[in-house]
Amino acid sequence: MIIHRKIKPFHTDERGELSHLLADEEPITSAVLITSKKGSVRANHYHKKDTHHVYMIKGSMKYTYKDVNNKTGKKRTIIMKAGEVVTSPPLTIHAMKFLEDSVFLALTTEPRSSKQYEKDTVRVKLI
Repeated sequence: MIIHRKIKPFHTDERGELSHLLADEEPITSAVLITSKKGSVRANHYHKKDTHHVYMIKGSMKYTYKDVNNKTGKKRTIIMKAGEVVTSPPLTIHAMKFLEDSVFLALTTEPRSSKQYEKDTVRVKLI
């Protein structure tokens, strides 16, 4: 099940704000900062084991997803903006199309080394 939410501060004072990107989630094994040009597409895949948490730092994207096990299910789209996070569990096909130059943080529950990442990734054409 996709989880999409706007990040809000849990504490604010004269120094600034504190916000939880993730709370009580499974351990994160990788954090990758990714930049994307307007109009570019990323992902078009799903993961067998990995859960991805994507936090938009700057820009916006069309995040399209579909459950791999629901053959007749419709694909759904979320417009993500800066300050929002989306969580994609295993077996969720996902793709991202960037509406402007963007920067996001990808936090994963499985190692992100090339060999391990490719072993867990199944490429498909969603968008």
